[in-house]
Amino acid sequence: MILDGETFEPVGAVDVFLRESEELDLPGRLKTEMHASIVELNTGICTDAAQAVAALEELRAAADAIARRNGLRIAAAGAHPVTPPEELPIVQEERYLEMVAYVGPIARRQGVSGLHVHVGVDSAEACFRALEGILQWLPLVLALSVNSPYLGGRETELLSTRAAILAELPRSGAPPAFRSYGDWEEWIERLVRLGVTVDYTRLWWDVRPQPRFGTLEVRMPDQPTALERTGAFVELLQALVGAVLEEPPRPYDPARRGDYQQNRWAALRFGMDAELIHPDGSRALPARELAAELLERLGVGPLGEPEAARQLAVGRADGLAAVCADLVERTVA
Repeated sequence: MILDGETFEPVGAVDVFLRESEELDLPGRLKTEMHASIVELNTGICTDAAQAVAALEELRAAADAIARRNGLRIAAAGAHPVTPPEELPIVQEERYLEMVAYVGPIARRQGVSGLHVHVGVDSAEACFRALEGILQWLPLVLALSVNSPYLGGRETELLSTRAAILAELPRSGAPPAFRSYGDWEEWIERLVRLGVTVDYTRLWWDVRPQPRFGTLEVRMPDQPTALERTGAFVELLQALVGAVLEEPPRPYDPARRGDYQQNRWAALRFGMDAELIHPDGSRALPARELAAELLERLGVGPLGEPEAARQLAVGRADGLAAVCADLVERTVA
């Protein structure tokens, strides 16, 4: 998020970041998102989480330097705690203006931020197997990542307000239950022929194939504030994709999408205090127990409490101005 250096309110100044970053030699790039008060940081291709974190650290440092030169600051979180996203200016690019025209006021509410992790896969079929294999674990990933408990200056009683806002978009949440990657392709091609969508990039699912890059794109986590948490999620998701590709393919079971919707809602509402249906469908259990099972299985270290808890502790003790200041400080710590 691009913020005023004194008030920490959002400022529509992404053009400043694009212009000044053009002259820099960076391990990635700074680019626009739909709202002009957000700058997206994209790494190049990384071999592991450590390389991704190093690239993001350099990108954040460059963005922070640009911000400070222009009386601005940057902050990473799922949503700005105070300013309603509907009030944020839209980037005047054709693709964003078309989205606002089609989606309407819901599009203007999408001034929220997530972490997107692209995991390379060997083939289209591997991509489809990985998607189906990780899908039932993604609500737990959301519960671990919740970082948007405030919106428009109030406590929403949702720990990921961002996930609730994303669910308002068409073609959001879980992908439909397809039998194969080819079925997914045919479905996309039919929607394009019917004029419903331009291409597959207008699917705002929590996870989707990205054939242009040869990746599975996981879009589930709220944007972490601390860079170390970003690295932890990159490591977790890369390990999860690798693990499910070593297992037999999941059986075709469209009814499990109902489990997904229930778990997604519980995760965005309660975070790690949620009761989640186990991915095998046999029982419901506390999110913390499910997280311990997954992390042990993958050999990944604990992530600690989600950052929504810190936002709420600071906000209840010192107010939302203090929450904004804390986000700014921890983003570039």
